[in-house]
Amino acid sequence: MNTKIKLKPGINHIEFWVSDISRSIKFYTSFLPLIGWEQISNSSFSDGKMVIYFVEMKGIDKTKSLGVRHLCFQATEKDQVNKVYEILKTIQTKIIRGPLFMPYSEAYYTVDFYDPDGQVLEVAHTP
Repeated sequence: MNTKIKLKPGINHIEFWVSDISRSIKFYTSFLPLIGWEQISNSSFSDGKMVIYFVEMKGIDKTKSLGVRHLCFQATEKDQVNKVYEILKTIQTKIIRGPLFMPYSEAYYTVDFYDPDGQVLEVAHTP
């Protein structure tokens, strides 16, 4: 794991509170490397521009609240979206929609799904 990634201006990191860190790391490891993310520690990933890390929080219930609705990961190739979808199906992830084209921009291709704690995620190719 590379721990000397230089970050650029932008969002530095996103912290996810999760109910079971082992389950979450296993889940995110199943698809993030397919779209260019590298695991940089036992609880974090980076794409070279930012870091996502996970903190286990026992006994906290997920509630609806204002704030971020979902997190979208950029796929650099359309086929990456299909590969992520196939992995998600294999691990029996609850898929919200896709993969499909959406009218947001030309050739916008996406799959939306839930992580193990119900966080809405998206992997999209947006050329």
